[in-house]
Amino acid sequence: MKARVPQLWIGGALTGVILLAAVLSLFWTPYGIDQQSIADRLQGPSAGHWLGTDMFGRDILSRILGGAGTALTVGLAAIALGLAGGLPLGLAAAMNRDGPADMLIARGADLIFAFPALLSAVLIAAVHGPGAINVVVAVGIFNIAVFARVVRGAALSVMARPFLRAALAMGRPWPSVAVKHLLPNIAGVIAVQATIQFAVAILAEAGLSYLGLGVKPPNPSWGKMLADAQTLLYVDPRQAIFPGLAILWAVLGLNLLGDGLRDFLDPRLRKIRAI
Repeated sequence: MKARVPQLWIGGALTGVILLAAVLSLFWTPYGIDQQSIADRLQGPSAGHWLGTDMFGRDILSRILGGAGTALTVGLAAIALGLAGGLPLGLAAAMNRDGPADMLIARGADLIFAFPALLSAVLIAAVHGPGAINVVVAVGIFNIAVFARVVRGAALSVMARPFLRAALAMGRPWPSVAVKHLLPNIAGVIAVQATIQFAVAILAEAGLSYLGLGVKPPNPSWGKMLADAQTLLYVDPRQAIFPGLAILWAVLGLNLLGDGLRDFLDPRLRKIRAI
């Protein structure tokens, strides 16, 4: 299986490193995440500072580790919010296909898709000011529409199977049928979509922090590190390279993980890609 789905193992390994960095940052970092030392500013990699220091003398490795925690916290919160709202809505729409509830949920999702997560976050920040909670709310609301659509589509394909039609014919209430019969059969689809939306949430957090609308200082953020480094691109490009690589690592790992999960859970895709 390892040879058949390399994306799953590679993506899992890359994502595992980010998770390890995030957990490690909760208990230990080489230096304080916001510890400044002007005398040590803009140092190159050394035994004391493995990735060097930034313009304020802060240890880059410590801030990369802390940024991993920020990215994963925002991503997990946005995914949790999206699932909490999108999962029941998608199931309700599928169980009431072409009914008023289905039409209302579909139009609501269309309305949310008209305002991308980044634009929604900018609007929220303009009213309430920047902050991680605004990023979570904006991306989470967008995820509600995404998960509602995905769950509805996956559920409708399962509902065409005889065992589900038999359960409905027995007169069981649709919430019971949805939980006992639908959810176990669409869990794989939800898991794949969750990894993709996780990567989107990390990119959104980094982008908004880069614009100054995301995580507030002194909390570390890869996007804020990129914003601080933009004035030093021709003096010390290393300041932008390391946080940029961290974002690339996290997003690539999650996308490969989602791609691998999709192939692993659907043997037909593995056969097509093997041709």
